Amino acid sequence: MHRSTASPTLPSGRTLGLSLALVSALSFGGSGTAAKPLIEAGLSPLHVVWLRVAGAAVALLPVAYRHRDAVLRRPGLLLGFGLLAVAGVQACYFAAISRIPVGVALLIEYLGPPLLIGYVKFVQRKPISRGAAIGAGVAVTGLACVVEVWNGLSFDALGVLFALGAAFCQVGYFLLADAGRRGDRPVDPLAVSAYGLLIGAVLLTAFTRPWQADWSLLGGDVVMNGHSLPAYVPALWMVLIATVLAYLTGVISVGYLSPPVAGVVANLEAVVATVLAWVLLGEHLGLPQIAGGLLVLAGAFAAQASKSADVPEAAGVAAPVAAPVTAAEPAPGPAPASAPAQDQAPNPASAPVP
Repeated sequence: MHRSTASPTLPSGRTLGLSLALVSALSFGGSGTAAKPLIEAGLSPLHVVWLRVAGAAVALLPVAYRHRDAVLRRPGLLLGFGLLAVAGVQACYFAAISRIPVGVALLIEYLGPPLLIGYVKFVQRKPISRGAAIGAGVAVTGLACVVEVWNGLSFDALGVLFALGAAFCQVGYFLLADAGRRGDRPVDPLAVSAYGLLIGAVLLTAFTRPWQADWSLLGGDVVMNGHSLPAYVPALWMVLIATVLAYLTGVISVGYLSPPVAGVVANLEAVVATVLAWVLLGEHLGLPQIAGGLLVLAGAFAAQASKSADVPEAAGVAAPVAAPVTAAEPAPGPAPASAPAQDQAPNPASAPVP
């Protein structure tokens, strides 16, 4: 039986790790833009995320079979990755973008970095630097600007809560991806991705009841910013690029980088998603939202860069596989509030794409 082991990371692999993390961020960034036309055509957010995860799981079945011993080596790790990094983050994120603009949902999701710092300080009981705390504060301040709290958070409180749920699950994505390569029973990152998606698909199947969806919609057309296109085009992009490619490159990159460094590169996901939503979906953000979004990204970068300075491993290449677990960081990934009514995401059940 094939042994699912992770190879040690070499200093020369840093460039490769950064490249893979960049590809992952760019791939993840297009997920919401591809999914939203399907949601607005009549599929529920959870049915869309089931399609995404189940399609990717089927595509990775050969990888799962090759690394089938991983189920015995680290079953808890694979279950946790499937529950949090796949089912949790995707379900929360897709539910969020059905109520708020794509870029907004992803910016809120990037509260992951300060949440991770809180985990390190209060759960792992490790000290954090002043720079890390300042970075987290800047990110929270930026979020307040994005949602325009001075207007009473009238944007869509439920959509914001879904996006925050995605942020918590995002923390698990990086911590579990990093944990998989450590200890005396490391697991190949390909196995983590494949089984995480398989487990996520099973969990979502039980929860979303996909047999109740009208899948005939995939044989028709959808509307994207006033233009019609076959529904299978965004569906295939969402499965193959924004899921299969994104997860594989993202999890592998953590093996060449520390979670904080990989998380910094993953912040580009928010920028990509916002630009794509602006260009392809016509979702325009006001000046306060743009300024707040920049603060969120700047705070996330500062927090993670500071954390990497505190942990020697995070400054460069990841420690050997056998090193003790010292996970730190986040991500996939990559909110305004009272945005003008014409800029808000319409209710998929009641309105077409503007």
